[in-house]
Amino acid sequence: MRGLYLVTDRTLCGARTVEDVVLHAVKGGVSCVQLREKDLPTRMFVEQAQRLKSLLASLHVPLIINDRVDVALAAGADGVHIGQGDMPYEIARQLLGPHAIIGLSVETWEDVEKAQTLDVDYLGVSPIFQTPTKTDTKDAWGLGGITRIRAYSRHPLVAIGGLNRTNAAAAVHAGADSVAVVSALCSVPDPMPAARVLFEIVDRALRER
Repeated sequence: MRGLYLVTDRTLCGARTVEDVVLHAVKGGVSCVQLREKDLPTRMFVEQAQRLKSLLASLHVPLIINDRVDVALAAGADGVHIGQGDMPYEIARQLLGPHAIIGLSVETWEDVEKAQTLDVDYLGVSPIFQTPTKTDTKDAWGLGGITRIRAYSRHPLVAIGGLNRTNAAAAVHAGADSVAVVSALCSVPDPMPAARVLFEIVDRALRER
C-alpha cells in the first residue's frame, strides 16, 4: 500500500455522487479507494460497492470496504479495512482468501504489538490528528507516533486523520507509506486537481525518504 488513499464520505460529497467524486479523485492520482458507509442499509451498501467496483476495475484501482466483510464478499471488492472492534483478522482472512487486501486500524501501542504477528497487508494508523470525520477513535498519534510505529512494525503504514496538502509530506517523512484523506477530496469543488496536488506532494515525499 503506497501513495494516495481515498476514504469516501457520502455526506461530504454533497450533491455529487460518490462515484463522481471517486472517478475524479482517481484521475488526479488516488491509487486506492475505501468505501466507508456507517449508516447505509446493507442492500444499498452492496449496490454502492458494486457500482464502485465496476468503475474502479477498469482503472486498475483496488476497492476496499470499511468494516463489512459481508459487503466486500457480496460486491467482489478487493479487500476490507477492519477496526479493533470489527471481525477478527483471522476470520476475515479465512472468509476473503489469501489474495484479498486486509488493512487493520491501530489506535494504541498494544494494537501495534498485536498486529506484528498478523499477516495484514497494511496498518491504518489512526488518527494522526483529530478530525471531525473520525469521532470514534482514541487519542491522536501525531507525527511522532508514525515514526515510533515505523521503527517497530513490519507492515506498510497508511496514515489517516486530519491529513491534507499542508501536512501530508510530513506524515510520509515520519514513516507513512500512504496518506489517506477524506474531506481533503470529498468536500472540495473539484476533486481531480485537489488529488493531483496531494499525489504530487506524497509522491515527492516518498522519493525523498
